[in-house]
Amino acid sequence: MQTPRPSLNALRAFEAVARLRSMTLAAQELCVTHGAISRQVKALEDTLGLTLLVRSAQSSDPTPEGRRLAEGLTTAFNLIDASIEQLKPEPLTLSCSATIMMNWLIPRIAGFHRRYPQTELKFNMNYDQIDFVRDKISVAIRANTIEPPRDAITRTLIDEWIGPVCSPEYAQSIGLTSPADLARAKLLSTRTRPEAWTDWYRATDVTPLAGAGADAYDHFYLLIQAAVCGLGVALVPQLLVMNDLMSGKLVAPFGFAPGPRQLVLWVAPHLRAHAEVAQLERWLIEAMNESLKEMTAFLRTRDGEALRTR
Repeated sequence: MQTPRPSLNALRAFEAVARLRSMTLAAQELCVTHGAISRQVKALEDTLGLTLLVRSAQSSDPTPEGRRLAEGLTTAFNLIDASIEQLKPEPLTLSCSATIMMNWLIPRIAGFHRRYPQTELKFNMNYDQIDFVRDKISVAIRANTIEPPRDAITRTLIDEWIGPVCSPEYAQSIGLTSPADLARAKLLSTRTRPEAWTDWYRATDVTPLAGAGADAYDHFYLLIQAAVCGLGVALVPQLLVMNDLMSGKLVAPFGFAPGPRQLVLWVAPHLRAHAEVAQLERWLIEAMNESLKEMTAFLRTRDGEALRTR
């Protein structure tokens, strides 16, 4: 005798309840009533002859058997969603932090549009974990310290170089000529990377200094703007201040040193064969390498001019 098969609707309802721990939230997600969810889960339990949920007034928690079933169903439904997404002409979407967007990408994105004028590119400003399908993201720029989504295709972009920067006026006002002079400086940092100064001390073997004071900002772009405005010395990745260094808004009195991080690309696995995704991936790698060449040439020229004027 053939074993009865549970309905797909019942499996979908149970997976949502187990994931959200709530029949009410599951009903909202699936656009059905609370009663419909309850009936579907009860029908699934009757079909399988198992108790899958422990129900209470506050939550609906899966039993051990329910947890195992829910994990498999979540994987299966994600695979179904990803398979469908491959057939849908979703816009090409790049995810990166607001600071990378403002300080590196926007000043260079015209080059991408010139090369691929027919390609529509959208942006997602985020610097944390993502779900490619749920968040509709094609490619993401992240630090290698952040855990990528499972099955993400990863590409190394650049090794991150870090160093202290400040406005030329601020450097002159405190006589900033050697790392020891940082003892007179207000040292600026960001709450998203509180260990930045420690990373630089380790990379350069400079003795840690407390400085004359310290301020912390919520984001790198606020930190960089504070440095431009002469509020102190900020410890930042070189990539984020290239334009300000070249324009003379900032100076890097001690140059940059290789830090402990890398910038990487995450490529959505279900979009890897799309021509537009490959174009964006290739352009980002090329543009990043070209930026580093420009910055290296600028720093060498600056250092050479400084030597000639001494």
